[in-house]
Amino acid sequence: MPQLYVRVPRYRPPPLACDAHCHVFGPAARFPYAGSRAYTPEDAPKEQLAALHQALGFERAVIVQASCHGTDNSAMLDAIAASGGRYRGVAIVDDSLGDAGYASLHERGVRGVRFNFVKHLGGMPDPAVVTRVVERVRPLGWHVVVHLDAVDIVELSPLLRRLQAPFLIDHMGRVKAAGGLDQPAFKALLDLMALDRCWVKVCGAERVSSQGPPFHDAIPFAQALIARAPDRVLWGTDWPHPNVGPNAPNDGDLVDLLPLIAPDPGNRDALLVANPLRLYDFNS
Repeated sequence: MPQLYVRVPRYRPPPLACDAHCHVFGPAARFPYAGSRAYTPEDAPKEQLAALHQALGFERAVIVQASCHGTDNSAMLDAIAASGGRYRGVAIVDDSLGDAGYASLHERGVRGVRFNFVKHLGGMPDPAVVTRVVERVRPLGWHVVVHLDAVDIVELSPLLRRLQAPFLIDHMGRVKAAGGLDQPAFKALLDLMALDRCWVKVCGAERVSSQGPPFHDAIPFAQALIARAPDRVLWGTDWPHPNVGPNAPNDGDLVDLLPLIAPDPGNRDALLVANPLRLYDFNS
């Protein structure tokens, strides 16, 4: 299991702040990993996630289904059920899920579906399947979470523009800070944010950074995205940081980046409270 030590951050999030991107893995003895998975994580169960949020000061969270569990969303749903309404979820589904399955997921706290376009994790999904799933989730008021690599943003932009539902791009599009703010991938990401359906998570500084801790070279990218659409950005820890390896960040350090990426208190409150409240319907 991931190490439980978390440095208590100097910055304390506001009441009802939301960690809008985190995961639960297993435990495998109860929630087995998918046979077709591209990686096998250490178990990171709901109890550890709750301890993390208590240490960091987050009252709400969105659990994003990871590819290692495939379309079996049981571990995520179990964590949501134990949260007392403080957690929402983003599921992975396939083309076989029917109306009753979607209704059950909605009742249990799911508010979006995720598509993984990262090639080393098993992408790319069939665009026709993406279109059909979007047609199924749109009446529920759900959105689409898109996990992709920076090198594919330009190529995938036409597909994303055709989506007839809100879509949310993970980890600042996984752009690399060394490429600068003028790199084609980041310019394409900013262009997508001109659409009122496009949201971006300004997290994953450890994935964006080319310099390593304390990841300050990722800050200008987050700032630019927030400036483009302060009402359509989210932030999350990405705990327990799958596929980052031995250099996984301490989540307390990531929290302390928040006043730097969003120095305006109003934008910071929108990022952590108002925006996730609107997208994930926590009051229902």
